[in-house]
Amino acid sequence: MEKQELRKLIAIWFEEDIRDGDHTSLSCIPPTQMGCQQLIIKDTGVLAGVEVAKEIINYFDPECRFEQFLHDGDHVKPGDIAFKVYGKELSLLQIERTMLNIMQRMSGVATTAHKYQSLIEDTGCHVLDTRKTTPGLRYLEKEAVALGGGMNHRIGLFDMILLKDNHVDFAGGITNALTRARDYLRNKAAEGQTERFLNMKIEIEVRNFDEINEALATNIPDRIMLDNFTPAKTKEAVDLIRAWEKKAGRHMEIESSGGITIDTIRDYALQGVDFVSVGALTHSYKSLDMSFKAVK
Repeated sequence: MEKQELRKLIAIWFEEDIRDGDHTSLSCIPPTQMGCQQLIIKDTGVLAGVEVAKEIINYFDPECRFEQFLHDGDHVKPGDIAFKVYGKELSLLQIERTMLNIMQRMSGVATTAHKYQSLIEDTGCHVLDTRKTTPGLRYLEKEAVALGGGMNHRIGLFDMILLKDNHVDFAGGITNALTRARDYLRNKAAEGQTERFLNMKIEIEVRNFDEINEALATNIPDRIMLDNFTPAKTKEAVDLIRAWEKKAGRHMEIESSGGITIDTIRDYALQGVDFVSVGALTHSYKSLDMSFKAVK
């Protein structure tokens, strides 16, 4: 995430939490008193958000000193110390909750992504995130997915064409949707930003084998998403698409999606798909437990 954009978010976070002052701390801590707090890990998982924590601290009080022991993407366990921060005790107390909120959530996402990906690592399949993210925190949550070993799908609506069931229905079918998408990109490329639009991928969601065959017949999509297929139907669909590849002379990426859980992800990965998308990475994770405690 760009530093300038991150700092805009940080300003919003502190305005939400502090406003006209942390009256609890101001009432009992002398303004010049110096101290140290350390980030203690209290759970097993993947650490994420350390670099964001640095920006939070630097934004609030550039005079604080950051002593780092662990890094983003490190595997951690209870008792590990990620870093220490030295500075005014008032600053440390006011930074604490905002920093912990972000780090706990990012680490929870990274840990969840790692759990899913580790189950399919030997299959060559990759777990993908989705747009089911917390508004305003999408970049950070997707960064956490990557730190945990998962892969980012599109960031938003602007960097990939993904024709889902509603697009297909509104467009009047698979062929119409794909043809219009291809023509749209060609026209946008002709208007300018040629490389961006010519390289933008087109993915289409399919609900049955008739839609798979219709999508393949257009020779347009770069990826086919199998929506709510069973593992057995997924294997059948993969065989169909791979047979088409030999005739077409090109590779077609295949993604499984729809209700896939940590208990079923391996069943899908073993069917030969390239990707499995899981919304739970960013909407059903458990925050990683950690605390920011004073060092006496």
